[in-house]
Amino acid sequence: MSSGENRSRGIPRPLSGGPVKFGPYWLDSRLAVGGTAEVYVARPIDAKAAKALGRPARLIVKRLLPHFVTDPEGRTMFEREAALHAAVHHANVVQVYGSGVDADEPWLAMELVDGCDLYRLLRRLGSETRTLEFTVSAYIGREVLSALESVHAARDAAGQPLGIIHRDVTPSNLYLSVDGQVKLGDFGIARSSSRATIRSAGSAMLKGKFAYLSPEQVAGEAFDQRADLFSLAVVISEMLLGKPLFAGSGQLAVLLAIRDCRIDPLREARGQLPPGLFEVLERALARDPAQRFPSASAFSEALAPFDPTPERSRAELAALVRWVQSAPSTASLKAVRESAGKVRAVVAAREAASGGADGERSTEAYDPIPSYVRTQGGDSHGPWAFARLVEAIATGRVGRGDQVDYMGRGLAPIESIEELSRFLPPLTATTNRLGGVGSPDFVDAVSTEALVTVLLRVIESEASGVLFAEGPTESRSTPRADGEGGRKELYFVSGKLHHVASNNASELLGEYLVRREVISREELDFALAVLPRYGGRMGDTLISLGLVASLDIFRAIRDQGRDRLVDLFQWRTGQLTFYADQKPPHVEFPLDLDLPPLVMAGVEAAQPGDAPLRAWRARFDVVIGPSPARGPQPKLRSASWPPVVKRVLDASDPPKRVRDVLATVAQAGGATANDALRALDVLLIAGLVATS
Repeated sequence: MSSGENRSRGIPRPLSGGPVKFGPYWLDSRLAVGGTAEVYVARPIDAKAAKALGRPARLIVKRLLPHFVTDPEGRTMFEREAALHAAVHHANVVQVYGSGVDADEPWLAMELVDGCDLYRLLRRLGSETRTLEFTVSAYIGREVLSALESVHAARDAAGQPLGIIHRDVTPSNLYLSVDGQVKLGDFGIARSSSRATIRSAGSAMLKGKFAYLSPEQVAGEAFDQRADLFSLAVVISEMLLGKPLFAGSGQLAVLLAIRDCRIDPLREARGQLPPGLFEVLERALARDPAQRFPSASAFSEALAPFDPTPERSRAELAALVRWVQSAPSTASLKAVRESAGKVRAVVAAREAASGGADGERSTEAYDPIPSYVRTQGGDSHGPWAFARLVEAIATGRVGRGDQVDYMGRGLAPIESIEELSRFLPPLTATTNRLGGVGSPDFVDAVSTEALVTVLLRVIESEASGVLFAEGPTESRSTPRADGEGGRKELYFVSGKLHHVASNNASELLGEYLVRREVISREELDFALAVLPRYGGRMGDTLISLGLVASLDIFRAIRDQGRDRLVDLFQWRTGQLTFYADQKPPHVEFPLDLDLPPLVMAGVEAAQPGDAPLRAWRARFDVVIGPSPARGPQPKLRSASWPPVVKRVLDASDPPKRVRDVLATVAQAGGATANDALRALDVLLIAGLVATS
């Protein structure tokens, strides 16, 4: 059993001063250190009393790290872990023997699994380019599913369902014994739906474990116990492939692969799998939880044909665990240490020459060469730091055809410089007119009604295209600080928001994160100073520097795209131009956002507070009912609207006065009168309801 990240992977480290008395136990050796706790191999002080209670001679004791002992949130999470873990009694779940407090320091006593975790086994197999047999993989998967069935069905002392979601089904939390048993452990970030969540999924997910999240967790959507089944399917796929299912050039790329359920490595290995196994895993890895197996038992039943002899699989697993446990010879260990020492010396020398290791450099240690710009109009700019140059490209001050002396390389067209060309907008997206594609499909002045109208068209027709938003002429090159004016380009793919480009410097990712107080101004300045070392990618820079977690960056980029669209609803002047059937530019982070919630968020931004009540006050006796003038518009009706929209639509059939519609919606709860009136405005624009 372990505490999570930065683990010593099951290798006990004897305490230098000998055993330490802690609570009713002797702590003999430290097994692992994690982000919040440390884990020890221990034995009861009163061995006879422990034996009478059925306690083993050796077990695990988990204790909080010193700086978390006085942290109320840390203690609450530790106590919650103990309670949730103790609520589950199953042969495939690491057993909890008890918990308590010693000198105001909480502890948790658990079963010691004599063996290794799945992470160590996969790493050892990988070092010899071996993979697990599909029968053993199915055996491990079914054993974990048996554990999850018990976890998901756990009840409290009063018999009420706890609704536990483990949320951390990863190789490092699956323990394999020398006799082939499989046990699920570490409830450190488990959640009970019957209790308030202490920590968000993003902040709780430990570094290195994001590759096993479900798509709904990555996207920040609601999730249930089927997220655990997805995570286990990822683990099973890794056992079969001998490598992670979701991989990429960086952490953000991995999260994108998960969000979009890109299971290409598994699909490519389909021919090497027994018939039917790919289809089982494909279902378990469905993007939509409703398309997955409904329960752990259903998933286990589907895997059963691929492990016809569990006893044999267990024996094979036991042999593999003993193989992993076999220690290298003293001579081999010495050779490894000497080799590692030489490698560290070489790395240290290189880092000293280049200014230190990534993530530990100071701005003083890195003094990049400035760049200079000569525009087609003859203007000259510089010296500019890399961050200033990127900002100028993003805001349109520097564009195609301009000459750049990039870090002393000599003047060259910006589009020929690889490090800079990817920041340029697509060739067609430099104006609100597209050449050679005919007339636009929609043109109107910026207004709430116009924005809702064009977005509803995209939803109903599941359109792909681009919407240009142009602010007042005098604002295009110098947009206002509050965001109004300038230019935005909104790209849609199959009815979803794909990308939003803006020439407003205040909407760059770094500034966005500062405004949201995710990072400080000083941290942004530090990231900007070393931005060239990470290819000009602010997200990757912040992650590599350890300033923001990858999952938080992922969600911030998504929220930034959302906010750029919502901001349009606050523009008071400008023009909208929409072209359908236009391909979007290549972007590293496609948003893939549903539009209905964004429409409602935009309407709220345009009509904040009690503005809807004030606008409708004189019309509360107007009768609202189903619209007879337009077709059924099935895609609009079935779109992913917030619940209040559906409630208003249902409340309007049969027709009734606006005040009665509001009363009906209020009885259902969960929405204010202002929310209902905003939904009514959208439904009127959509033609799904009408006044009479």
